[in-house]
Amino acid sequence: MRISAHLDVDLLAFETDDQLSVLIELTAPAEPTEDAASRAPSTLQVVLDRSGSMSGGRLDGAKSALIDLIDRLEPGDNFGLVAFDNRVEVVVAAGPLTNKQAAKEAISKVGARGSTNLSAGYLRGLQEAARVAGPTGATVLLVSDGHANAGVTDPDTVSGVAAKAHTDNITTSTLGYGLGYDERLMSAIARGGAGNELFAEEADTAGALIAGEVDGLLSQTVQAASLLIQPAPHVRAVQIVNELPVTTTGSGLLAELGNFHADETRKVLLTFDIPGIAALGLAPVATCEFTWVELPTLTQHSITVPLHVNVVPGDQAAGRVPDPTVRTELVYLQVQQAKRRASGHLSAGVTDAALREIRGAQDSLADALASAPDHLRKDLADEVAALAYLAEQTEGGMIARAAKYSSMDSARKSAKRGRARPPSNEQS
Repeated sequence: MRISAHLDVDLLAFETDDQLSVLIELTAPAEPTEDAASRAPSTLQVVLDRSGSMSGGRLDGAKSALIDLIDRLEPGDNFGLVAFDNRVEVVVAAGPLTNKQAAKEAISKVGARGSTNLSAGYLRGLQEAARVAGPTGATVLLVSDGHANAGVTDPDTVSGVAAKAHTDNITTSTLGYGLGYDERLMSAIARGGAGNELFAEEADTAGALIAGEVDGLLSQTVQAASLLIQPAPHVRAVQIVNELPVTTTGSGLLAELGNFHADETRKVLLTFDIPGIAALGLAPVATCEFTWVELPTLTQHSITVPLHVNVVPGDQAAGRVPDPTVRTELVYLQVQQAKRRASGHLSAGVTDAALREIRGAQDSLADALASAPDHLRKDLADEVAALAYLAEQTEGGMIARAAKYSSMDSARKSAKRGRARPPSNEQS
């Protein structure tokens, strides 16, 4: 694991309140040279909505994607499928894929019926995943196209279930299918489970996203990564700007970074509120402790990175030049926060407030582009296009699409900032 830290300023003025931003970059190890048969078994548990609204192309597309991924997994990998409507059925019991043909036939027989008890299906899927997950843990992929209308429907409650499962090394990703699902619920589950929040309107996109989840699972080289930030006693407050599961500890903040695939680089941005320091010279800001489990050896590692800043007279600090990469990254992540708020407004039907968030984010990006370093200009340009699309969809009355796109896009660009989806290696 390669780790680096970059401060937006390395000088603070003597006895002057200030804010310091720190960009952490983490790069996972390359994929081991061993072949697939020698790697530790992976566990994928799928929880599939089979309610009446999934009938036709949606369910057929999801089943086709699941049948295809069976061939991508090794016989020693664990796979399971739970299907739910108002009832829950274990279609494929979680376990090694020693009989791939039987698993495919079981998947092909799943038909649409009933209403949507999402929580019951998800809880049963977690039970199946926990039953077979070995030292490498498990990934649960929840696929649904509807609003949960039975069972537990409160986003915070179900998110707490996902977070508890993640402490047991079970990651949860969600795939919202179509425009009728509850993005607040699906987003909360993905955030709590430290997984990916995915959105597809049609079968082809859903199939590609399901395949991408398998790519990521099979190329993992790091699991259970976390970041513990312990601020110095004089630091007033610390914030993790990215959208990550965060727990307050006795000594600071603990952020769950989840799993990394081979060569993946992730970015995490921290901000510190620092009151005036009444001593010149090098001053501690915080220590950042990174902990992770390396695959396939299952070796746990931990590295501590100290953060310091130099306190100088005010006239000397006045000449400092902020690091444009860190400052641009801060704006980029603040735009993701604005999109998250916009999604919440859209879900509640308050389009005026959503548009204010979008317009404010567009103004921030326009200002940031003027001083952005070259290597971040493409990210900003992509964000300009994303915000223009959101504004267009919102103003055109496509509120459901805008809410779901904004939620998914914000999650992807904040929680997994810097992540590139691994290339697909689909076999015919």
